[in-house]
Amino acid sequence: MLYLASRSPRRRELLDQLGEPHRTLDIDVEEARDPAESPDDYVSRVALDKARAGFALVRGEAGARVLGADTEVVLDDEVFGKPRDAAAAAAMLRRLEGREHRVVSAVWLVRAGDERCAMSVSTVRFATLSDADIAAYVATGEYVGKAGAYAIQGRAGAFVAHLSGSYSGVMGLPLFETSRLLRDQ
Repeated sequence: MLYLASRSPRRRELLDQLGEPHRTLDIDVEEARDPAESPDDYVSRVALDKARAGFALVRGEAGARVLGADTEVVLDDEVFGKPRDAAAAAAMLRRLEGREHRVVSAVWLVRAGDERCAMSVSTVRFATLSDADIAAYVATGEYVGKAGAYAIQGRAGAFVAHLSGSYSGVMGLPLFETSRLLRDQ
């Protein structure tokens, strides 16, 4: 049985696209970056922590496999997590507007005696946004629970002037990399 260690409805929907029967596990891990950690190492560690925490719940089940994933928006060397409120979301979007940033997604597959990782790094460039654009987007509430305060699959898709990489990775689960990870186990 494959388990997804995530509360994210987007990740569940994306995994459904691969046709992999799965169940979800509700896990909670601390998401705090160590000052010495690079953004990519941080994203990978959090994804691994999620997969390991999920596997701890099902380790007695024969053939259990657990996917853990994390996705973060990175501008320069700063990791933009989920905004705490509308003001924080607006501030993040103001910093991203008109600039290029990276979206780093890590996926770990954990099973008895084996841990494997796949990474996806995408580059996104936002168009120039007005204060009115940002205020209107924030007013939708779509930013809630989204790294970098935006959902590319939602209204913020109109902000994306250029994407190089994985659209599904920016959403939260890179399908190409996840498919290969599951196939190559």
